[in-house]
Amino acid sequence: MVWATGALLGESPVWDEERQRLLFVDIKRPAIHAWGLDGACHSYPMRSEIGCIVLRQSGGLVAALRSGLAFVTLEPEFTVEMFSAIDTDLPGNRPNDGKCDPAGRLWLASMDNAEQEASGRIWRITPDRQAACMGQGFVVGNGIGWSRDGSVMYFTDSANRTIFSYLFDMATGGLGERRCFATVPPDAGYPDGLTVDAEGYVWSAHWDGGRITRYRPDGRVDRVVPMPVPRPSSLTFGGEKYDRLYVTSASFGLSADALAKAPLSGGLFALDVGVKGLPEPRFAG
Repeated sequence: MVWATGALLGESPVWDEERQRLLFVDIKRPAIHAWGLDGACHSYPMRSEIGCIVLRQSGGLVAALRSGLAFVTLEPEFTVEMFSAIDTDLPGNRPNDGKCDPAGRLWLASMDNAEQEASGRIWRITPDRQAACMGQGFVVGNGIGWSRDGSVMYFTDSANRTIFSYLFDMATGGLGERRCFATVPPDAGYPDGLTVDAEGYVWSAHWDGGRITRYRPDGRVDRVVPMPVPRPSSLTFGGEKYDRLYVTSASFGLSADALAKAPLSGGLFALDVGVKGLPEPRFAG
């Protein structure tokens, strides 16, 4: 564990190469956190629940807040500029996970904040700030990523313990045929955040599974890595050579007994898993 943040719901880690730091969010105690390789730690409180962040090509971040989408700068001055909103017809929804495709479009998974209704959607936000619904019918839409050739988009349907793969048209940002990439058995928890390594293998964090799994490109399990917390939530590669896998975790919803057995819950972890990742694409708008 590199930082005992005690996050209620740590999520959406992203590596900031310029500043050599790991950025991530706490959804339920809304904040953006920054942990540097030099040990410097900073936290930036947010106005409402924050599902995810991505880096922006022109600098700063895009944050998906329950109150809307925003451009965020952390330095030299902390600023938040709202610019759009999604799911305005569904006040019970909030943004959850999100990533940018290699063309610089932002893709967001939304969810029912009460985790009851299948009201979650897949949203695409283009660099000119136009939002389009590209899929729907999910209780908890979650981890997103792309195959290394860009022909496949991975999308996590947490409530149904399924990771889907969509045929993806990089030129148009269109989704094609959907297939089941992997399913998670009940005793292994729920698939949550997702990232793809430099070899094209898919890594998934297992909420209530106390583990992370590396899947082969054909969906077969390559390996399982146990974690010292029951709710690892998301993961990304970073470090000077992108040779560290950073994993966020949650303490939200755990009983006093569960927290006593897993006191590191809510911390940020760094793992040497013997493979490297690649920089995540940035929003082009």
